[in-house]
Amino acid sequence: MDKNEVKVPKRILSALLSSLAAGVVPRSGAPYIAIGREEETNAVLNDLDSVAEGGAGMRFIIGKYGSGKSFLLQLIRGYATERGFVCADADLSPERRFCGTKGTGRATFRELIRNLSCKSSPDGSALPVIITKWLSSLQSDAAAEGFEPGTDGFYKRVESELFSVVKSLQSRVGGFDLALVLSKYHKAYIADNEAVMAACMRWLCAEYTTKTEARAALGVSGIIDDDSWYDYIKLYAVFFRRIGFKGLVVMIDECVNLYKISNRISRENNYEKILSMFNDTLQNKAEGIELLLGGTPQFLEDNRRGLYSYEALRSRLYDGRFAATGYKNLIGPVIRLRRLSDSELYALIVRLTKLHAQYYGCVERITQKEMEEFIRFCLSRAGADSMITPREIIRDYVSVLNILMQNEDAAVEKLLSSGAVGLEHKGPGEEDEDGGGDGPAAPRKFYTAEDIDV
Repeated sequence: MDKNEVKVPKRILSALLSSLAAGVVPRSGAPYIAIGREEETNAVLNDLDSVAEGGAGMRFIIGKYGSGKSFLLQLIRGYATERGFVCADADLSPERRFCGTKGTGRATFRELIRNLSCKSSPDGSALPVIITKWLSSLQSDAAAEGFEPGTDGFYKRVESELFSVVKSLQSRVGGFDLALVLSKYHKAYIADNEAVMAACMRWLCAEYTTKTEARAALGVSGIIDDDSWYDYIKLYAVFFRRIGFKGLVVMIDECVNLYKISNRISRENNYEKILSMFNDTLQNKAEGIELLLGGTPQFLEDNRRGLYSYEALRSRLYDGRFAATGYKNLIGPVIRLRRLSDSELYALIVRLTKLHAQYYGCVERITQKEMEEFIRFCLSRAGADSMITPREIIRDYVSVLNILMQNEDAAVEKLLSSGAVGLEHKGPGEEDEDGGGDGPAAPRKFYTAEDIDV
């Protein structure tokens, strides 16, 4: 192994390679294979500078299936937690929506809180860690000021600092109930009352389904439900800033599930909620929050069922008359993921080769020339110029590496010539899931290892 090569922890490498082989985005280790998304990443990270000052922002990450939307979101999640933000992510589904009945909105909130992460708890379930760490810091500050732990003066000082935080929340929607629950949690924390602490955490995670149940357990008058969950997301963002974090980054993927809602009224209700979010962030009605929504071009552009079918959103998200000039624009609310260049795809498989060899402790059995040939093979398919995605390249390439490692008689040339490795594609004239048709592959210059810095 090159002495300058980064050593990746085996636990992360295992999850990373297993996810990539199955075509799934890894929740950890994304920076180790981040190739070609620097501009898109920096555009969102620049938004976070404003969020850290108390602002708010909202972006739509738009790309085909497998183009890297989910990967980009996970990459940003890692960078944001390192910068002192709290992150929450969730995938929409028929059971999780922005607006609906039968608990679909509350289910989205619960998934976001379940996946809550911060620097000290990067894998999720960070809410108990965040609150406990905050209470411990209040006690440490009181002790540093000379108050003797366990005395009345010590607890009064801690309660005074806690009250200053919860008081700032009470004027906001849902703030009084949240402040009451946090106060009860603090008292139970001091008394080591696990039952009350568990009840408070159930409320904070939106696990109470009726107000009667919550009132009996904690004496609060409200709960987090389908109608109020977004208000509590904004409230949590304020709370996190008050206790020392820079803000809250909310990442919601698979928004194409809203496009798939067959009932027009239900679909438009969800779009109306997105409009409310968009207006909140751009009109400074929210504080310390960044909203990132991932979806396909259909979800955005379809005039019959997509966001463009809702005129208020179309007028806000439409690219404008000058967008067709071919120039990029990463400042607007919509970030469209471009296809990775040939050299970026090559750099990606070079990186994967090194990680694969590092994890399995084996010698790389694929040469630089064979890597170049693999990329040429993938790009030679009809329509690959516009249709090929990183997911397809990665999944097939990891399969090649696995075969070479387990079979001494296997060779890249034999695998390619036999057709054992090949990307699924549509025939000429057919449309893919995003509505794009194949055409003849355009002539291209292929960049080799001498042309790029891997």
